[in-house]
Amino acid sequence: MSSPNDDTDSTDSTDSTDSTPSVTIRCRDNASVSVTFCDRFSFDSDSVHYAVELCAPGLTARVNEVVAWVRDSDLTPFLEGLAGDYQGWNGERNWQAQDRDVAVSAAFRSGGHVGLTWTLRPWTQAAGGWGASVTTWLEAGEQMAALATDIRHFLAQERR
Repeated sequence: MSSPNDDTDSTDSTDSTDSTPSVTIRCRDNASVSVTFCDRFSFDSDSVHYAVELCAPGLTARVNEVVAWVRDSDLTPFLEGLAGDYQGWNGERNWQAQDRDVAVSAAFRSGGHVGLTWTLRPWTQAAGGWGASVTTWLEAGEQMAALATDIRHFLAQERR
């Protein structure tokens, strides 16, 4: 769906004046392809709940109440590891939420770019479940580091 040829920014965070924080990752060559982390809330000090939305021409998919556990590995360390390996790696690296409703696979490509394939699969145990994926491309160094920072900030916002 995307290629690493455009030099535009790939992540957007809401500014401090916005009362509803979110992070959006946009495809480098087609801004209509995006992944958005939004609608964060918390019931307790052990977890953060949030929604993930995928958008592409002809596709809109959303998973509500993805859970990031404070004591478990969340998405942030995975993204930070990708940013730290900006010189590349072989094969794919994968992460999934504990409930397996959100997954990310990362592949390094020549030219210093990382393809992130974001997959939503809610209700994996239920009959009639569905899945949707989009791929976004980021520069392996600064853009990956910025994404990791944005996600860390989004998940670490003061819990209500």
